[in-house]
Amino acid sequence: MNLNITQSYDENLLLKAPFPSFALNVNADTITWNTICEQYFGYTKQDFQSVDSLKEQLFSTLSENTWQRILNAQEYIRLNHIQLIHKNETLIKADVIVFPCTINNNRCIVFYCLPEHQFSQLGESDQELSDLKSGLLSSFMMVTLDHEGFIVSCNPFFLKTSKWTPKRVLRKTFWQLFPDTEESHEIADTIWNTISQGKIWQGDVQKMKKTGETYWVHLTAIPTYSHSEQKYRYILIEQDITNEKELQHKLEKIAYVDAETGLMNVHRLENVVKEMIAEQQQFYFVYLSIDKFYTLKELHHVELDNNFILEFTKRLKIYFQDSLLARINESDFVVITPLGEWFIQGFLSYLKQNPIYLGNRAMPITISGGITRSPQDQSNFTQLMNASLATIANVREAGGDNILSLSEAAHKKLNRKSIIEKRLLMALDQHNLKVLYQPQVDLKTGQIYAVEALVRWDDEEIGVVSPDELIPIAEETGLINDIGSFVIEEACQQAAKWKKQGLELKVGINLSVREFRDKNMAKFILDTLTKTGCPAHLIQIEITEKFALEAEAETSIIQQMRKLEEEGITFVLDDFGTGYASFRYMQLLPINTLKIDQTFVHSLTQSEKTQRLIKGIVHFGKSMNLTVLAEGVETNEQKELLEQYECDAIQGFLISKPVTADNIPQLLSS
Repeated sequence: MNLNITQSYDENLLLKAPFPSFALNVNADTITWNTICEQYFGYTKQDFQSVDSLKEQLFSTLSENTWQRILNAQEYIRLNHIQLIHKNETLIKADVIVFPCTINNNRCIVFYCLPEHQFSQLGESDQELSDLKSGLLSSFMMVTLDHEGFIVSCNPFFLKTSKWTPKRVLRKTFWQLFPDTEESHEIADTIWNTISQGKIWQGDVQKMKKTGETYWVHLTAIPTYSHSEQKYRYILIEQDITNEKELQHKLEKIAYVDAETGLMNVHRLENVVKEMIAEQQQFYFVYLSIDKFYTLKELHHVELDNNFILEFTKRLKIYFQDSLLARINESDFVVITPLGEWFIQGFLSYLKQNPIYLGNRAMPITISGGITRSPQDQSNFTQLMNASLATIANVREAGGDNILSLSEAAHKKLNRKSIIEKRLLMALDQHNLKVLYQPQVDLKTGQIYAVEALVRWDDEEIGVVSPDELIPIAEETGLINDIGSFVIEEACQQAAKWKKQGLELKVGINLSVREFRDKNMAKFILDTLTKTGCPAHLIQIEITEKFALEAEAETSIIQQMRKLEEEGITFVLDDFGTGYASFRYMQLLPINTLKIDQTFVHSLTQSEKTQRLIKGIVHFGKSMNLTVLAEGVETNEQKELLEQYECDAIQGFLISKPVTADNIPQLLSS
């Protein structure tokens, strides 16, 4: 992304930059000069009476053509290894970055001067320079990245704002500082691509705190070159603009009324619901969604945009009198009403008796709706919305055209999920997650040759949280990478420890496609192997068929998998036969082992069809030169049948339930 003259630049960033920086006001023929320029070049602002005088003194070694190119710059320019003239007429070698912008509505050319030797060596004893550096560090957040995008340092102001601790944030990647959204991924990639080309990037971006909250910063990302390391480093200078953004957001919300229907919009609805809850009012929260709305729009074009919605709103107002109505989006509405459930469900019959006509034709519409009581079912706005959306998903799965409520058990499950989301971050910080290991036995030798690492969480408030419950929530909240990193470190450390004890055990680690979308996942795994002293061949990564299906369309994931395979790590295709089986990903991905899902194993002795199916999977695996492992083996009968089918290995309660690492040597000896 090249800067152009339409982009605005903050003069404060220029004045407080940690390196010599200045700007030429082309129209007014004036210069803005920061204090570090005076320290470094010996000139004061008064030494330059015009733009031409700057050329004649500081830049006298430049050709006239180069100088005119700078003054007429329409995009970013970088001048490498040029000689600048100090006031005492000595030469200073530096890289100079030049770009056009507007400052206070004036066309300007900004210069960043990056000295070739360490700037920190100059003027360390100078109190004024020291004070300036201190002021910069206390006024702006600063983060330094290495050439691969890993965080190598940050200042206290960044830690305070972002809620990160040094232990948690150092060695995280640049991309992990952003929210896990498609838009943020695109922005982060744009920034990285820009600075990787030696260019400056500047703009407003949304970032994510350790707590999962988002905040806004004005970011200036600057590439710097280390001649000693022969590599780039990148400085991120950030100014917190969250308050300004929130004010802007509030101003955008001033119009609390949906312009098309005259109903409340979602922002006003949220405030009203919060007030009613604070006043301990009881009410029904009714969420109504028009089924297949976009299909209707395609069939009837623009007519739906006006007449249809207005007619639908009119029927809502007539039927739900003495109720509050809101429009959430194009096709979704909410009713806050004291009226009973039977009356609410009667709205469907009312619509059929009073159809909406476009021209002479009645529109064939159906509604999916959810009813949630406050406070009996859910007690805040977010929970009411989540419960409503969960209800509508159930209704649509059953065919739509109904208004239902969730069961008491379903509401308890939603409430538990909400608590888990809040306590999961705390559990990671306090190291409350544990890793257990379930053995895998080679059927030919009868020996334990591998274990699967399984994360377990027993919380003092909510009790045991199973992986089936934990992992989806971790993926939704963006904490799956933290859990994955924790398990990788624990598993590698344990495998290395067992090896020192003379136990050559492979350790399986479950990873998701989302974790591999982190472009540095392979590097993190290999770095962890080096740090723990664990040989690569002792680690096997377990992936699901869903992972495999998504990975085959993403080149970067395949590349990371192949890089790990080259180092000696093997891959296991877990839950085989339950998801999205495809011969294509079997060909593309470096898979070494097929794991037959336990749902097939459980019915193995009762179903001849299952027996033929498992026998076929084993033969398929053998034909592909893969190891075949069956999980969920609980009886000797199952084991004996699997041996007959020439299955290579088994895992399950027949061998052992998941146990702590300390129990594994005892199982090996028995």
